[in-house]
Amino acid sequence: MNKGRHMASSGHAMESCGKVPVSPVDLVHLERQTMGDRQLQSEVLNLLAEQARSTSLRVGSASPEDRAAMAHGLKGAARGVGAFALADCADALEREPEVEQHRAQLEQAVAEFLNFLLRWEQQP
Repeated sequence: MNKGRHMASSGHAMESCGKVPVSPVDLVHLERQTMGDRQLQSEVLNLLAEQARSTSLRVGSASPEDRAAMAHGLKGAARGVGAFALADCADALEREPEVEQHRAQLEQAVAEFLNFLLRWEQQP
């Protein structure tokens, strides 16, 4: 289990979607997944950023089925790098693609992740 994440009795992570995370990316998880390789971290974060931007641009006009499919892909990619709040928002949209609040929360989580990435890339 990831530090700071709580599991419900069903085994699913309790949603952090819509809540302001300390950091949009769990850096300990990212560090573990990339074995501390800063270049690899940058590559995977930028790949996620590209996918997140694309999803955010297309999800508003997508059918519920397409919304769910896009959200599913983004959820997996986000979890892989430790962007758990973004993953939780994608999960909510995947489960209920017709709920407009989930789309809005996903777009907010994407914006927070992208802002994090800009700041992170400026660090030495």
